[in-house]
This record gives sequence, structure tokens and C-alpha cells, in this order.
Amino acid sequence: MKRIIVSVTNDLATDQRVHKICTTLLHQNFEVLLIGRKFKNSKPLNRAYKTYRMRLLFNKGFLFYAEYNMRLFLKLIVLKKKVLLANDLDTLPANYLAALLTNKPIVYDSHELFTEVPELINKPFQKQFWLKIEQFILPKLQNCYTVSNSIALYYQKKYNTPFTVVRNVPLTSTHLKIGSLPFKTSGKKIILYQGVLNKGRGLSLIIDAMQYINDAFFVMIGDGDIKNILKQKVASLNLEKKVVFVPKMLPNDLKKITPLANIGLSVEEDLGLNYRYALPNKLFDYIQAKVPVLVSNLPEMEHIVATYHVGEVLTSRQAKKVAEQIKRIIFSDTGSYKESLQEAAKKLCWEKEELKIIKLFKSLK
Repeated sequence: MKRIIVSVTNDLATDQRVHKICTTLLHQNFEVLLIGRKFKNSKPLNRAYKTYRMRLLFNKGFLFYAEYNMRLFLKLIVLKKKVLLANDLDTLPANYLAALLTNKPIVYDSHELFTEVPELINKPFQKQFWLKIEQFILPKLQNCYTVSNSIALYYQKKYNTPFTVVRNVPLTSTHLKIGSLPFKTSGKKIILYQGVLNKGRGLSLIIDAMQYINDAFFVMIGDGDIKNILKQKVASLNLEKKVVFVPKMLPNDLKKITPLANIGLSVEEDLGLNYRYALPNKLFDYIQAKVPVLVSNLPEMEHIVATYHVGEVLTSRQAKKVAEQIKRIIFSDTGSYKESLQEAAKKLCWEKEELKIIKLFKSLK
């Protein structure tokens, strides 16, 4: 039985993509060990495969990345293994060096365009540091995959490195018990955003738009760097009765809440190539829950909406016009989307997408 060691920099609990991939590999008779981090508030894990969490001295900045990669490297070179799977650029240095020293195959999963994330836009030193690592390692890799066609083409053109596209789609939802929101909805419509509350997600715009929408709640499920800023904005506009913040949920709990929405939002701003080429998993989660979507006019998301007819593309980023578009969707007969959502959910599911993962790992020598 081949042993695969998978590494990430998060605490494993909410990373749906990595969990799905580990489960797929387990079902293909691979022995899987997933390595991540342990925090004070990390929740217990109950996985069918093995997991290991490292407790670090540093949890952000350069010292964190240095400590993480050093400790990961030391662990990788002593563990019995056949294949190394690195998730994102911040795990790649340790994996690449370990693979080089032990002569084991390495697979790379790029969840995003790491060097183009908004957090690095105004940090030229940090961006250049990661870019140098990317430029040094990526041209030497052979087994790579990523989340969208645009990112795959970007890497292929820049480094002449082939990338398979494995979209971050969910498992088919069957016999799912629907949950309830932790507040009274009073029969009002639900405008849903689920995911990280970070810069560039379009959340401030939707809060502005809520000034012009009645009989609806804007519900944000998740945590992130700008959560307090968003809360202050809600308070300054006296929108506390319209905008609700719900803490981050475990994936299985979130799946029970998503179907309650009347519309799901993925309205990221065009803040660099990472957002421009993004194909967020929340978009597929909405579709799997049969919820119509409103997305930015960015190529990957726009393509999904145009191909599967599961919602609309944002026509303006002016608050009043955004409000008009949302109202038209949630207060009109959304039955027109019902059949399209049903068909899209059958096609955009992990049971179909995982075949690419199986093919890639079966072909490794």
C-alpha cells in the first residue's frame, strides 16, 4: 500500500478540499497521513485517515513560515513515505527539499495564485520572496493541479509546467437534514455569503446595498481579518436588524444552513490575478444546495453562470443597482432556476471531479 503524506498550513478542521482529496485517496487504497497545525481553539478531528497537527511557537509572519517549513521538512525526511502532496506555495519548500533528498515523487496542489493574493499586493518584499520560491521550484515539478482553468493556463504559460484542473466542488448532497439559523427570520428572504471575511470579497458593497433592501437579511457566515470593520460599518449605517454575522461553521454544519438561502453571493473585487481567476468553492456549495447565485463579472465565475444558468452576473458595483438586482432575484419567481440548479448540481460534484485525482495518483511511479 502506497503511503501519501499530505501537508497544509491550516488546522485541518475546515479545509474541505484537502479532506475530500484525502478521502478519495483513502478509498483508492492509499495510506494517507495529513499534517497541519494545532491552535488553542482547534476542534477535535474524527477522520478515516491519519492526521497530525504541529503546535508552533510562531503563528504568523516570516518566523511562522520558517518554523513550519523547517519542522515539516524534518518530519518528512524521517517518515516512511511513497508520495508527498504539498498544498499551496507555503508548504512547497519543505516538500520539495524532502522529495529531492529522499528521491520520492511530489505532487503540488495550488489552491490559488499565491503570489497574487491581495494580502501581498502592498508588500513587495514578501511578494518577491514567495515569487522567487515559485520561480525556483515550479519549473521542476511534473505532477500539479489547481482549481481553475485560468490559473492552470497562467502557470503553464509562465513556467511551462502542466497543471490539471481539479475544481473545488462538493460531494453530492443527498438526504441532508436542513438546519436553522441562530435567529428568527420571520419569513424574510435570506441573502447569504459564506466564507472568509477578507478584503476584496465585496462584503462592504453588499452592506451598502442593504440600505435599499427590505424584508431580507444579509447573513455572513465566517470569520476573517475585516470582520470588526464590517461590524462597525453595519452599526454606523444602523443596519443591525438587516445584517447578521454568524461564526465560522464546520463544513457538515454549514451544508445544513446553505439551502435556507434565497440567493448566494460570490462578488469578489478584481484585486489582482488571484481574485480575477478565482473559482470559489462557495459558488459550487450554493449550486449543490440549489440556491441561485449572484457573482462578479470575473471570467471563471461568469463562465459557470453562463454555462449552467444558475443565477446572474453582477451588472454594476453601485449600491443601489446591486440592491435592485438582488431584489429582482429574491422577490421574483426563482423557479426558473430550479431545473438548471438541479442539473448543475449533478454535474458539478466531487464524485465526477475526483476521477482526475485518481488518474493523476494512479499514474505516479
